[in-house]
Amino acid sequence: MFDIRPVAYVIGLLVTTLGATMLLPMLVDIAEGRGEWHVFLESSLVTMLSGGLVALACANGVKEGLTLQQTFLLTVTVWVALPLFGGIPFMFGATGASFTDAFFEAMSGMTTTGSTVFAGLDSLPKGLLLWRGMLQWLGGIGIIVVAMVFLPELRVGGMQIFRSEAFETMGKILPRAAEIASSISAIYVGLTLACTAAYMICGMNVFDATVHALTTVSTGGFSNYDASFGTFSGPAEYVASVFMILAALPFVRYVQILNGHQTAILKDSQVRAFLYTIGTLVLVVSVTLLWIFPHHPEQAVREALFNITSIISGTGYASVDYMGWGTFLITLFFFIGLIGGCAGSTACSVKIFRYQLLFASIRVQLRRIRAPHGIFTPRFEGRPVSDDVLSSVMGFFVFFTVSLGVLSVGLGMTGLDFVTSVSGAATALGNIGPGLGDQIGPAGNFAGLNDAAKWMLAFAMLVGRLEVMAVFTLFTLRFWRG
Repeated sequence: MFDIRPVAYVIGLLVTTLGATMLLPMLVDIAEGRGEWHVFLESSLVTMLSGGLVALACANGVKEGLTLQQTFLLTVTVWVALPLFGGIPFMFGATGASFTDAFFEAMSGMTTTGSTVFAGLDSLPKGLLLWRGMLQWLGGIGIIVVAMVFLPELRVGGMQIFRSEAFETMGKILPRAAEIASSISAIYVGLTLACTAAYMICGMNVFDATVHALTTVSTGGFSNYDASFGTFSGPAEYVASVFMILAALPFVRYVQILNGHQTAILKDSQVRAFLYTIGTLVLVVSVTLLWIFPHHPEQAVREALFNITSIISGTGYASVDYMGWGTFLITLFFFIGLIGGCAGSTACSVKIFRYQLLFASIRVQLRRIRAPHGIFTPRFEGRPVSDDVLSSVMGFFVFFTVSLGVLSVGLGMTGLDFVTSVSGAATALGNIGPGLGDQIGPAGNFAGLNDAAKWMLAFAMLVGRLEVMAVFTLFTLRFWRG
């Protein structure tokens, strides 16, 4: 019989921890003196009480390790439970959000998507702005642990190719997750502090620098202003670009560097492919901007670098409304969002390594056509790729494409136009942030969408953040039959 107690126990502890973190924005609101501090006090009490009761009720069911079923269920339900409670301050606070809007915003934050339903960010209490940034920061470090510990063991989307780098963990998921999280946390915090300092040097005040550092290193993209990063320009855009790239690289490589392997990052084929892709795209977009518009060369390179890095990493900042850059660049930006960063990072979307495996498989198939009797094996970083990894990757592409199509049709049925439906589906599944068009584009937000569309998009954010198949597995009868 399926025992849900170990799963509920862990979720209860995490919800309790989330409630405790709500006390920090409460202190910020007290310092600001706007009388909003009680929102986070009430939210914290409700969250900690709920999580604590669940943990206490299920403590007698805790075991040494988790079964495969329990691991799947834990991986998914954590990313539902935390946004449910994380959205409470939005309902009690100055935004007065509905349950739908509060859950959408919290899910967008925890999954580091960055799509927002709130306008008038410039005038919101600082506590709420900090909470939005904290949700993304917590979600960013959470997805690194999930990508390094859980997904490789669950054989989701080809992630099992990184099992040796994420350590052998089956049968002892929780202890190993804590060990890996402690190693990653120091690096994650270090990058955040460095980013904060760099933003302050560029002229941001302490609060803006802190919140934007939280959402940069998590590749989340929530900003304190309706104009997003358009509020800042010049050196701050270069700083953001650097840290978005750093956050989109595999964090396991940073651990290896600290352990004395200084060339670990440069030897990673993912990293080289990712940097090469960004460089090529920046060159193409910069030349196009100089050709079509009267841009200054430095401005063209800066805007191209910042916005391309933001979209490909899934951060979702926007420094300009690139909807005015012409059809070619708009179309290019749509497909850039479907590339993604490296596995084991805070970045989102399809991920570079899957394209590398796809192209390796295609090359092998072409060679087999030319030499039917030859024996050819796809390779990744010099190692043969097993059939189960290739099947998992191909399955991911199929699931992702089908999900994109179904979600686009579903959004269209709610009354949205074609561009909004397709780009909204892509930005949610890829956890990118802004879509295309006047409504959800870089100059807009998701506030005007109907509730049905918001729930579809919130579910798509969850699906995309957990690599698609981890979620859909829960909807199969065989899973529940064991």
